[in-house]
Amino acid sequence: MTADPVTVALRYRAFISYSHQDKSWADWLHRALEAYVVPRRLVGQTTAAGTIPRRLAPIFRDRDELASATDLDRKVNEALAQSANLIVICSPHAAASRWVDEEVLAFKRLGRGERIFCLIVAGEPNASAMPGRAAEECFVHALRHRLGADGALGEERIEPIAADARAGKDGKTNAKLKLIAGMLDVGFDVLKQRELQRRARRMTALAALALAVMALTTTLAITAVIARNAAEVAQQAAERRQKQAEGLVNFMLGDLNDKLAQVGRLDIMQAVDDRAMSYFESLPITDVTDVALEQRARALEKIGSVRLDQGHLPEAMVSYQAALKIARKLVDSKPADTPRQIAYAEIWSFIGMTHWRMGQLGAAQQDFESAQTVLRRAQMHAPDDREMLFHLAIVDNNIGHVLEARGQFEAATVQYRKMLALCERLVAAAPDNAEWLVALGNAHNNLGKLALQRGDLAAAVAQYAADDAIESRLAARDPRDNQQRENMLISRAILGRTLALAGAIGAGRRDLQQTVEIATGLLGVDAHNTGYLEEVALYGMQLSRLQRMSGDLSAAHALIERSLRIFHDLTRQDPSNSGWQRALAETQMEQAEQSRAAGQLDAARAQVQTALRILDPLFVRHPDDRATLLATVGARLLLAAVTIDAPAARHLRADALKALQAQKNGRDDPRLQSLQVEALLALGRQAEAQPIIRQLWQGGYRDAALVDLLQRQRIAYPVNVAFRQQLQAAIKAKRSP
Repeated sequence: MTADPVTVALRYRAFISYSHQDKSWADWLHRALEAYVVPRRLVGQTTAAGTIPRRLAPIFRDRDELASATDLDRKVNEALAQSANLIVICSPHAAASRWVDEEVLAFKRLGRGERIFCLIVAGEPNASAMPGRAAEECFVHALRHRLGADGALGEERIEPIAADARAGKDGKTNAKLKLIAGMLDVGFDVLKQRELQRRARRMTALAALALAVMALTTTLAITAVIARNAAEVAQQAAERRQKQAEGLVNFMLGDLNDKLAQVGRLDIMQAVDDRAMSYFESLPITDVTDVALEQRARALEKIGSVRLDQGHLPEAMVSYQAALKIARKLVDSKPADTPRQIAYAEIWSFIGMTHWRMGQLGAAQQDFESAQTVLRRAQMHAPDDREMLFHLAIVDNNIGHVLEARGQFEAATVQYRKMLALCERLVAAAPDNAEWLVALGNAHNNLGKLALQRGDLAAAVAQYAADDAIESRLAARDPRDNQQRENMLISRAILGRTLALAGAIGAGRRDLQQTVEIATGLLGVDAHNTGYLEEVALYGMQLSRLQRMSGDLSAAHALIERSLRIFHDLTRQDPSNSGWQRALAETQMEQAEQSRAAGQLDAARAQVQTALRILDPLFVRHPDDRATLLATVGARLLLAAVTIDAPAARHLRADALKALQAQKNGRDDPRLQSLQVEALLALGRQAEAQPIIRQLWQGGYRDAALVDLLQRQRIAYPVNVAFRQQLQAAIKAKRSP
């Protein structure tokens, strides 16, 4: 198991607020959101809404209105505080509900007003402002008015973000996708395109499933006819039916579950697994063979995994604990049986993952350590068993994620390094094992991320280079696998950017050039794929910056013009996509830098002001988002650099510095520190800048913009020879898979 990419800070993906009279809509929406499978290529990406998860579960839905209460009860307030989004089912019933209004107001007071989404199911938006139509209003009062600084609703009216499920409007499917797009902060068309593809696959899979079930039913019918012929035949048939029952349970939990997973029918999977769970609970744990017990433990584990994917965490825990009880009995009977020990440890890991999802980090760590203890004990009987070593590596990964989430970065680094050593040993023994290669890439990625957090660029480059080699090797296996090609180009872009930050601008430019070429090739396969379009534009803009810094303004200009066209088109398609809006602003900033380099200061000033008109509202809504912070501060410093009015420029720089110094986390981020140096030097505070400059030098940060700034200020910033040697070794390692 690998840790879910979603942060555990908030327990629920969303809270559904609704009137009891709209319960059928709430039931449908709850099932639809928890059953939804996020497109694979989006999972793990970071947007303004956070890291995109594989599932949207769990979703909180209050079962009944609080008819006898005088205020929201503790359970509801806790759930609201632990919910990333609020979805309001809007109708005249909801508009008249005191509790829906209270829930919206409470969520706004948590400071998450921009994470409220509406689903219109009846009535008319803002009908209360239409003479004689107040009864048709579907938005509660708290949705229609802005929250004041005192926590009370003011008179200023606002327009809520809404999907419209009414007939003749969006319809249920499109409305659901619009809600999900808003929750994930991605484009609606990305999800819509994927839904059409899924529908085609669903029809194919369900047709195959129907044929299989028909064939099975025919076989059972024939058996029943034979059974009626004679008592002897009946006895044989009874035995066959018992075997068929066991076979059907295996089919239900195996092939059928797999087919249903492919078409995203978690609701049917749950019904199947619930029946199977009831069947197993009715059977005794004694007086059965070990083979039957192993089968039962595997089935219970699979049921738990389905429930975990759905976000039904208590139910998943019940299944896993039932499986653990059986697995423990099997292990006790044969302590030297390695496969049983591995199966036992894996169930402990699943229990740990469930506690992780519940936000119970201490319990999760204990579970993962229990799995580790089981595996180490078993390792005494089979020290070189590769499957055992692989599971030990995964447990190290899981423990590392828990330690990292608890702020214990040094301890997490130890676990990630142990994982890396085990994965390297496994891949050396079986270089073509894709599962082990993926785990090895994850280990490098883990260590690279921690290296960047502490400003160790050499280590970050080394880890990302190794990850890039693995992605490239997997992509080379099947050049037609566009998903893997996309994974490779993203890895290559991360490496190129990191190399450029470390001063290897030529190597970084080559990597980004390859990235743009791969993305352009993918765009040739599907010209309307917004993901490919975004990658062409984003990495083209980043390459344009490196071309400008290398003195090739002509190539830089051609790239930035294409990126601007793409991002303008994308943001027109979906103005609510804050990631595209920020990328457009960053592209406009690079255009302004090119104008400045060409001596066109008026054009540069106008271009950066256009970028700030996008960035300032984004920064107000997402002040803790690192990418938005860096872009906004960078734009203010650039505007100050091209502004003629000295007091205005000083004010811009002071505001930028204040925003940077207000950050509590990630203060060793070299990009943040570089912007601090720029602001301090422009304000004449060189003494304050010197310790930061020294830290950047020691960490190997040598972005061309900083080097140029320090040269103009006549501040010594020689090449860090020791770091350069480390960097060259990392670049060399990049060439080895």
